[in-house]
This record gives sequence, C-alpha cells and structure tokens, in this order.
Amino acid sequence: MTLDVVILAAGQGTRMRSTLPKVLHRLAGKPMVGHVLDTARKLEAERLHVVVGHGAERVREALADFPVRFALQAEQKGTGHAVAQALEGLGNGKVLVLYGDVPLIRRETLAKLLDQVSESRMGLLTVVLDDPTGYGRILRNAEGQAVAIVEQKDASERELEIRECNTGIMAMTAAQLKRWLPRLSADNAQGEYYLTDVIAMAAAEGITIATAQPGDAMEVEGVNNRLQMARLERAYQSRIAEELMLQGVALIDPARIDVRGSLTCGHDVEIDVGCVFEGEVELGEGVRIGPHCVIRDSHIGAETVIEPHSVIEGAVAAGHNRIGPFARLRPGTRLAVGAKVGNFVETKNAEVGEGSKINHLSYVGDARLGRGVNVGAGTITCNYDGANKHRTEIGDDAFIGSNTALVAPVSVGRSATVGAGSTISKDVPDNALAVSRGRQIGKADWVRPTKKTRD
Repeated sequence: MTLDVVILAAGQGTRMRSTLPKVLHRLAGKPMVGHVLDTARKLEAERLHVVVGHGAERVREALADFPVRFALQAEQKGTGHAVAQALEGLGNGKVLVLYGDVPLIRRETLAKLLDQVSESRMGLLTVVLDDPTGYGRILRNAEGQAVAIVEQKDASERELEIRECNTGIMAMTAAQLKRWLPRLSADNAQGEYYLTDVIAMAAAEGITIATAQPGDAMEVEGVNNRLQMARLERAYQSRIAEELMLQGVALIDPARIDVRGSLTCGHDVEIDVGCVFEGEVELGEGVRIGPHCVIRDSHIGAETVIEPHSVIEGAVAAGHNRIGPFARLRPGTRLAVGAKVGNFVETKNAEVGEGSKINHLSYVGDARLGRGVNVGAGTITCNYDGANKHRTEIGDDAFIGSNTALVAPVSVGRSATVGAGSTISKDVPDNALAVSRGRQIGKADWVRPTKKTRD
C-alpha cells in the first residue's frame, strides 16, 4: 500500500507565551515540525500533508523547502476536524497521523505501527506512564483488546486509574478514515471532534485495534510550554551523545554537548565540555576540540587541535592544524596542512598555506598566504575601502612583522620581509625588505609635562 502522512500543526500553543506558532519553536536548531517531517520522509511516504491554522503563513514559509501539501484548519475544532481538512488529498493506501509538536518520534516505532495496518486492522500507538494526568486512557475489553479511548475530562474515577495512555499517533487505511471521520461528534466536555473516537467506531465494525509502544516514553512526549521544550532538547542531545560515544567519540561530559544539525566524526575524536555544532560538521581522525567552541558548517581535518572558545563557520582545515584559543574563522577560510591560527585571530575568505602561522591578535580577510608564511601580532589586511573588497597576496616564506597594515590590493613576494609597524600600500618584490614607519626621534633630558596645580 502507498502511504500518506498527515501532520497536525495548526495549534497556537498559548502556553509557550510566544507569537511564534508552536511547531516552529526550535529543537536542536530546527523547528519541531521539521524533525517530524524528517522522520516521516524516512518512511518513504508518497505524500506528506501538514494541517496548518494559527500562523499558517509563517508555517508555510518555514517549510517551503519540504515537499509537503498544506491543508488549512481555519477554526480549531479538535484533532478529528484537523485531519478532515486533509481528507480530499489522501490516496487509497495507508494513512499515518502525526503531530508537529511531538518531535522525538523514531522511524522504527512508526514502521512497527504501520506494519499493523490492513483492511481488518488499524494501528494505535500507546504508552504506559507513571503519571497519566492529562492523557486519554486506553479502554480494553475482557479479552484485553483495545476498544476505545476516553479523554481525561470525560473519564470516570475508575478510568482515570488506567496508566496506558493514548499518544494520538495512529495509522489506518484511507478507506477506514474516510468512513469514520464524517461520523465524528462534538458531544463531549470540550465540544470538539476527537480523532480518538474512531477507535470505538473501528471496534464496532469488528476491526482489530492493534497497539504498539515506543521504546522510550520521550519519543511521544509533546511540547506545551518552555519547560517541556527544554526537557525534550536535553533528551534529544542525550540521544545524539549516546550515538556519538557508541561510534567511538570521547565526550568529556555527554550532558554538555549540543548538536544542531549533523556531526560526523572519525576515530579517536575528543570533544570537551560546552561545545556546539551547527549545520553540517565533519571532524577527522584524532581531532581534539577544547571547551566551549562553536563549529558551524565546517570540515576539520585529521589531528587538528581546536583550543577553547574558538568560533569556526564555513571553514575547511586540511589537517594537523592548530586553532585558537579565542580564534574566529569566518566563511571562506581554508587552512592547508599544518597551518596555525592562534589566539584572538580572525580570518575571513582567507587561504592560509601549508605550515603558515597567524599566531596572535590579527585580522586576515580576502587574502591568500603561501607556504611557510609568518604573520606577526597585530597585523591586519585592510581589505575594505568603504565600497569594495580587495585582495592581499602573500608569497611563500614571507615574514610580516608585528603591527603591520597591508592595504589591499597589495602583494608581498616570496621570502620578502615587512618590518614591524609598517603600512604597506605598494607591492613588495620577492626577497625584498619593506619598511614604512615614521623616523624615530630621541631627545635627551626631556621633561614630561605635568598638570598645573590650583592655588
């Protein structure tokens, strides 16, 4: 059978205390509904449907890159009403109903649920909770078969003692759903059309309600407020940390790492506390990351050491590099093998050649450095004239003295030397010395001015 996935994302989420639609709040750097869609896509669904309502346009914009069909729930009349808005777009196979604020659900759990579905069976995901308060309870007959779901506000005292709860996630055939949805009633405490009422309809038709459970209750936990959002964030990061450690990554403290994208690691990688990885990051074999670094959309080659408090974005380090502490590598930075970028150095759109060093307190932007270049402390490439960017070229084995300003466009030749404190605005030939500074004047026995005293 083909598969349609319907994701409910119409709620306002008033308890989030935010103007942002609830499903767009970010978990691990991505909107919650984005995580749900990623999981749904792994099921190879033929069609993905997102039911929007509150902040519909913002949700549409946020999901513009996803291959989804949108359905509008103009009025919030319950989950059954929400699913009904997507009814016309469904195919003739299986239908899986998910929620945009339940981001940790696993593909394996959903696959197990979908395996239950046939013309004579539907699937219902349930979970046993120590504290089931607020959840709909699963009612079973004498034979132990699920026959209905009763919501918290409609439950009797005896029913409230049941600990097996409805997660809201269910799967059935499109034909079953199309039979049941038009028969839903809003005759309940909330005055809403509950999707859960289809369970009793299925039982009345003799259709088996086959239940499945997640491996971890956190998979089916939803978000209603910031506290729950933070709890799910830590659960997600804990899951990622466990996967990394099982792959052989050494995490100094697995409770203090944040991955907001994809992190791929080679053998013998070590990551210290407080590090954040965003976008697509790849760490080669033997890479060591010091405490409190932020690395975004970058490739770090083998045996590279990144010292504490460094920020790296859109950069490539070929390997055997040393970066930081307190270094900032901006987009377009390319470090060849053995290149070093030291403390309080910023680079941008810079190619740093093999074995070259920018050790201290410098800015190198829109530049290319050859092999074996030494850049002294306090050096800057003056690459911006207020309107346009210009390039600086530095040849192999050049030596740039401390506190030098290289006014681009300019080139410094192979094995050339620039004296400390120089402002270089003209090209320096190979093997030449360039010095540009004011002449030093000395006055013997000079008296320093003093402040005048008041009478």
